[in-house]
Amino acid sequence: MANHKSAIKRIRSNESKALVNKYQHKTTRTAIQKLRELTDKKEAVKFLPYVSSLLDKLAKRNVIHKRKASNLKSKLTKHVNSL
Repeated sequence: MANHKSAIKRIRSNESKALVNKYQHKTTRTAIQKLRELTDKKEAVKFLPYVSSLLDKLAKRNVIHKRKASNLKSKLTKHVNSL
């Protein structure tokens, strides 16, 4: 257990930040799955910018690596274009 007041506060803040990151990551994964399941090109084209912005936000906050976000956006764009 931490002995210093600042270390105790750091543990509390890390737990709350981890919870927020987990929620945002799960939301993004769900959105990606929804986009991959779409069969209508019009809907997919409309939904792609939303998913891309979610991925960019995760990369900006270091929840996922920026190259992983880029690779996912690329694959999703290819998928939407192939519909």
